[in-house]
Amino acid sequence: MSQSDRHSAQAASLRLEGSTAVCGGDWTLRHLAGLEAGLSRVRWPEGPIRIELDGVGRMDTGGAWVLQRLLASLEVEQRPVELHGLSGKAGGLLELVRGTGMHAGEVPRPVRRHMLEALGRGGVDIALNGIGMLAFVGEMGVAWMRLIMQPSRIRWREITHVLGEAGYKALGIVGLLSFLLGIVIAYQGGIQLRQYGASLFVADLVGLSMVRELAPMITAIIVAGRTGSAYTAQIGTMQVTEEIDALRSMGIPPMDLLVLPKLLALLIALPLLTVFADIMGVMGGMLMSSVQLDIAFSTYIDRIGVAVSVDSYLVGLGKAPVFAVIIATIGCYQGFQVVGSAESVGRRTTMSVVQSILAVIVVDAAFSVAFSRLGI
Repeated sequence: MSQSDRHSAQAASLRLEGSTAVCGGDWTLRHLAGLEAGLSRVRWPEGPIRIELDGVGRMDTGGAWVLQRLLASLEVEQRPVELHGLSGKAGGLLELVRGTGMHAGEVPRPVRRHMLEALGRGGVDIALNGIGMLAFVGEMGVAWMRLIMQPSRIRWREITHVLGEAGYKALGIVGLLSFLLGIVIAYQGGIQLRQYGASLFVADLVGLSMVRELAPMITAIIVAGRTGSAYTAQIGTMQVTEEIDALRSMGIPPMDLLVLPKLLALLIALPLLTVFADIMGVMGGMLMSSVQLDIAFSTYIDRIGVAVSVDSYLVGLGKAPVFAVIIATIGCYQGFQVVGSAESVGRRTTMSVVQSILAVIVVDAAFSVAFSRLGI
């Protein structure tokens, strides 16, 4: 028998012989297409109908639904039906689809909540999430104080590993984006400054915008998407596989092993990445200024030294540790909130990235307002 003959032999079938319907093949979802089309053309005789299922090889839930629909249609026409040769497993599936209380083809629809109910539930979820975050920060603070009191508990190997993942391996993407951002600022600003004969001040524009605002924020956003999500995914996967519970049963606090090393590593890595982003952004602006405005490299560097003061540099650099704490805290917290399955890992990872980026932007805006009020 050829391959095609074997496939056709497995197709579900129903053949009417007088008042007896002889069923054969595999009544599975893969082989039901021809059967469903043929059932609509069957002309049933008067009187009782006998359905022989001895020839059915396999039956899944799809086949049970087809059989139940056939029985329901004959029942509506008030035709007595006798089933013969139904295996125990197939009979269980038939009882299962009958017990749902649904008609074939029906799709259960979720209950639509009232707007006020949805608003209330959303508010409760936000409040519970805020309380959980506050409790997590408090637990992290206690663990931090315990680490300060007992420096021997510091896990340098974990910190070094995380530092390499969060810092060294992020140099490429941070440097490239900062360099391109410096080019864009110099290009757009240079066009406007050239109209007023102030092309040299493009160095002020690039230097101050990169050092004070853009370099810390773009670095934090990249780290939030790259490293913060990795923190959530790692801890979330350990939560699903019950490795967190195993650590607790062995007397190892997950906070000491999983959270504090990540926080310490990011506190070191993010300021260094910010310095690197400053340099690359200024270099990008210098290259574009040379090409577009014919400003020599030496002139550009001299102007940068005048425009960017130490205070401006420290303002931007001082934001980096705050952003590091935000990203590490949110990333680890969302990882511990994973429950159930891998779907929860993906959902919490997305929430981690969105919340981290939003928090970084909000805090950066708060810094700008505060520095403006203080005249810094």
